[in-house]
Amino acid sequence: MLQLYGNPRSRAIRCLWMLEEVGRPYQLVERSTRADDLQTAEYLRLNPNARIPTLVDGDVVLWESMAINLYLAQKYDGPMHCTNPEVLGLAAQWSFWAMLEIEHLLLHLLEHRALLAEFARDPSAIERNELLLKKPLGVLNDALAGRDYLAGTSFTVADLNVASILVWAKMARLDLSAYPDLTRWLNGCLARPAYARVRDQARRK
Repeated sequence: MLQLYGNPRSRAIRCLWMLEEVGRPYQLVERSTRADDLQTAEYLRLNPNARIPTLVDGDVVLWESMAINLYLAQKYDGPMHCTNPEVLGLAAQWSFWAMLEIEHLLLHLLEHRALLAEFARDPSAIERNELLLKKPLGVLNDALAGRDYLAGTSFTVADLNVASILVWAKMARLDLSAYPDLTRWLNGCLARPAYARVRDQARRK
């Protein structure tokens, strides 16, 4: 059985979402981000970075959430199975792009808008990140004009990986009204039953 080390309140949520979409049996092995959870000899043999998530699939051990999801999309039959080189290329392109161009800005925005203690929040950081996000959000919005999906004609790992990062925009109360095609696409992604099941897991923890 597939095993995923992590928890649904971390980046592992995108892998849990993917596993729910893939539909294969899996076990979530709960790991927090605490050092005492990740610095054990047992876990370091799986992931020497002492981070989550980590996927164990038989003899295959993978870390990095985007790589895990791209692997699952290629290996397992079902609605998320993907072997078309063009779709795989676009999935890799958009996944890496979202990590490099959007993820760190959204996380920083979320920290200063909601996660940090009130006294530690910096309004200038909020303003700066919102400004810097305009360009990549515009790129994504333009790419989705007249399209329902980022790669191919159905929901793929490309959509899942990018949407899993854009979730933070909603958590950070980022105004997306200037990006109607992005908003339409994101709402469609987050309305999927597999994502709802993962959110239910997170709420129960």
